[in-house]
Amino acid sequence: MHALASPATVPASRPARPVVVGHRGACAYRPEHTAASFELAIDLGADLIEPDVVVSRDGALVVRHENELSHSTDVAERPEFADRRTTRVVDDRERTGWFTEDFTLAELRTLRAVERMPALRPLNTTYDGQAGILTLAEVVAIARRRSTVSRQVRVLAELKKPSWFDHEAGVPVPELVAAELRRLDAARPDGTVVVQSFDAAALRQLRADLGDRGPTMLQLIDDAGTDDHLVTPAGLREVSTYAQGIAPSRHRILLRDADQALTGVSDLIAQAHRAGLVVVPWTLRPENAFLPRHLRRGEAASGTGDMQTEARLLLALGVDGLITDAPEIAVAARQELEVAAA
Repeated sequence: MHALASPATVPASRPARPVVVGHRGACAYRPEHTAASFELAIDLGADLIEPDVVVSRDGALVVRHENELSHSTDVAERPEFADRRTTRVVDDRERTGWFTEDFTLAELRTLRAVERMPALRPLNTTYDGQAGILTLAEVVAIARRRSTVSRQVRVLAELKKPSWFDHEAGVPVPELVAAELRRLDAARPDGTVVVQSFDAAALRQLRADLGDRGPTMLQLIDDAGTDDHLVTPAGLREVSTYAQGIAPSRHRILLRDADQALTGVSDLIAQAHRAGLVVVPWTLRPENAFLPRHLRRGEAASGTGDMQTEARLLLALGVDGLITDAPEIAVAARQELEVAAA
């Protein structure tokens, strides 16, 4: 770590109002990463739409939650791809399934999307099989098509496991992303695409490739102890040398105990702002399974709880945006606070 390094040349510019990010679209209501999900997120008020980006065998940047396909597509039901099933170690975990790096883009386009969490979102299964797999460029095209003079819709692209792809599959993800952003004319701080990743090395490489006038970038921060160093004052200053913001787990801000009761709030937002970084936490979801205990309604894990209060609390604490599966709830919380402040 180089704690004394200079901040990024183009520092964070805090938005005039907190932004709402449609996480994989509006995936509380449609299967994630589908055109229908992204379009609905925009209809529900999202300022940005957020795809996860993985890579095909022929180097295409495709949008899926992870490189293993069996939970979000119908690949397991496709006999022509039965021989592609394999076992790999990803993030120190053994995974068995079908992986994007074993398929060309043309092959991936034959697959159909399905709901990734059918037990929690059974209504979304009615859309299973209706949509195919998109590329990053196609998501950018959706955002640009839906943008107007008064409302620019942007894309928050999360690079998934870029170092793993490089080391294990020989795929240089930062190089591919840099080339695609240039091709899309999106390699600017105010461009259509904002980039985020848990992989600091990949973000650094992308910054070195595209320069200080490259895209706005966010360092994702998990709530696992392995990311503790990123939320120290020195760690946040270090992040500011290559990124304009952090995207922490909301559990880094709204603290819970083992029984999922809310126990307090941290000072992470203030610390990050002092380091010149914007703060955009993830992921707010409306189902009871994801909410702190006092905001759950009823006994069913799939039941809808009070996500709006969780959003309201984070906004009142000063976050610069919210990443959510249900954009309209975050939009309503934002509007509520704006009315109260008027």
